[in-house]
Amino acid sequence: MKDIIEPLSEKGHDIVVLVPEVSLLVKESKYYTRRIYPVPYDEEEMVSRFCSFGDNHFVKRWLLDAVQTEYRNTMVVMELCFFNCQSLLNHSETLSFLRESKFDALFTDPALPCGVILAEYLGLPSVYLFRGFPCSLEYAFTRSPNPVSYTPRCYTQFSDRMTFPQRVANFLVSYLEKLLFYCLYSKYEELASHILKRDVHLPALYQKGSIWLLRYDFAFEYPRPVMPSMVFIGGVNCKKDRILSQGGGLFLLDCPCCLWADIILSHSVFPVIWLLELSTGMAI
Repeated sequence: MKDIIEPLSEKGHDIVVLVPEVSLLVKESKYYTRRIYPVPYDEEEMVSRFCSFGDNHFVKRWLLDAVQTEYRNTMVVMELCFFNCQSLLNHSETLSFLRESKFDALFTDPALPCGVILAEYLGLPSVYLFRGFPCSLEYAFTRSPNPVSYTPRCYTQFSDRMTFPQRVANFLVSYLEKLLFYCLYSKYEELASHILKRDVHLPALYQKGSIWLLRYDFAFEYPRPVMPSMVFIGGVNCKKDRILSQGGGLFLLDCPCCLWADIILSHSVFPVIWLLELSTGMAI
């Protein structure tokens, strides 16, 4: 968000960033004002959970247990995030400050529902900035077509050219997406119902998002229709141009969607060439 917040601040917008008292990344800045709220964990616990999540992220997975393995690993961090959200929404001093400040909009990462709930509580339009849900439900929330016969689902590792058995498996995995969403976020529905004083269906809150800023590149995704409120800004977090090393160098990558591609693109000073297999068998 830094690359978006700073230009907004330079244009005269007043920005307040909600920050837990235990935070590794959000420091003081001339571009925004920090509003700190208490949380029930310390820095040691937070670092331990994130390290565990990172180490287990590269564990080898099979198709049948990929979702379960990913769920267990994700919950290590999700539990911490829930404690964070619970502390914020129960902190009356912070909520009073937010109500009295009369902000124009709320800018949040909807991968965690806390900002979505807070926008509804304050009656503010919300702008979403994120990489995507672990179950690709941003397309369901925005009512975008996302055909299972063509678009591979998370954890399947299929391409858009699936065999019939793969299409059947892809169809079955698509049914697990809503279940995965419920397992990850069901606690937030109870939290939202408590603060909003009514029964809450979390997907209905997500559908109220005004703009979805998607931090990935359309060219690297499988082609599919998107709604007018969905905007691809995949280059917003790219590093600024630098002079190439005199030593020279070149990376050849055959999968622009893989994790290593993201790592190399963010750290490399060398040019990168994608090797893409075409229908004619040629490569470019």
